[in-house]
Amino acid sequence: MAVKLQGFEFWKTTLRGACYIVAPMVDQSELAWRLLSRRHGAELCYTPMLHAQVFVRDANYRRDNLYSEVCPEDRPLITQFCANDPEVFVQACLLVQDYCDAIDLNLGCPQMIAKRVKLANEKISVPITCKIRVFNKMEKTVQYAQMLEKAGCQLLTVHGRTKDQKGPATGIASWEHIKAVRLQIHQDLREELAKVKNLQGLTEISRQLRLRCQEEITNGGEEAGQEVGLPFPHWICQPYVRPVPKDPAANGNGTGRGGVEVKAVCHKRALSQEDSDGASDALSKNKQKKKARNPHKNFCPEQKLKYIKCEQCGNPKGNKCVFNLCRGCCKKKAYKEVADCPSHGLRFKTKAEKQKAEEEEEEGNRGIEEGKSGGLEEEENGTPTDHHRGQTDCGLRHGQTGT
Repeated sequence: MAVKLQGFEFWKTTLRGACYIVAPMVDQSELAWRLLSRRHGAELCYTPMLHAQVFVRDANYRRDNLYSEVCPEDRPLITQFCANDPEVFVQACLLVQDYCDAIDLNLGCPQMIAKRVKLANEKISVPITCKIRVFNKMEKTVQYAQMLEKAGCQLLTVHGRTKDQKGPATGIASWEHIKAVRLQIHQDLREELAKVKNLQGLTEISRQLRLRCQEEITNGGEEAGQEVGLPFPHWICQPYVRPVPKDPAANGNGTGRGGVEVKAVCHKRALSQEDSDGASDALSKNKQKKKARNPHKNFCPEQKLKYIKCEQCGNPKGNKCVFNLCRGCCKKKAYKEVADCPSHGLRFKTKAEKQKAEEEEEEGNRGIEEGKSGGLEEEENGTPTDHHRGQTDCGLRHGQTGT
């Protein structure tokens, strides 16, 4: 198996130092578009974003979107997936690793991301790349990118818009976020510093850093420091002022000025007041959307109803349950004891009594039918009935009189 290249060697050798790249487009970046793009100078192309779950499950989906479009002219090529389950993503990667030069993970949501990238990077023979969107806070975006790098991402594409900037609210991309992710001063020394195991290694890295900083000072380090956006160059310790907490109760012990205990603010207010003073900013975006759909919805945990727990499992019990249990536990107990629980709609006792009454009625009807059928059988076999006996007696009397 070929050696799996990483980092700069992967870009220089496998991707042939590509500078002109055609980004993936859903339902657009098929083979015909990629070949046309390469004819006009594109050096690297992506497949359309493929759904990993469908790709693993559907053979026709694999054939139509990748297998039938493989050709030597369409290289280097990166296959892009969207996936939520790390195991499913690895299965999809194993199916495409022989048909492309790298696999890209489109990260629309930051949950479970590091696990997906790390697991795929360990099991796949081709490099794993990632495409991300930025966060509102630049520091969080940089930490996000560093997390992916540590997980094994070999090539990172940064879309300078947040996940909410789409459709009519697309807006303009933030190049400052992209620059912050791209700009990493003396990254090679940072990596070496993480690997050192003794004092001599630390001393050597400090010496190299001192030489580089002296060279930057000589060549105009002041200008370089201003480009980064810092008040001083990076080789000077930056000033730090401890910010004053907005909430006087934020000192950690739950008390404000004068030792007065300050409780969490959780009061109902008029919707107009809430909208006017911006109190809705404290809610997450998903909760704000729910609030817009249902203005009377309450998100304060202290004002939510407190439910009594079930005696067996801890789930909320039924308010009118005869056993003081939740529905699941009540159903088991009512079935075992053949009892009813009207609040949960369980009628085991009623059904049993009804079934028993139907069986008794059926047995009674069966006895009546058997009695009727027995009388008919006697009549058919010639057994004299009371009417026949009377006729026989009359005949005997007439005979005796005649003699």
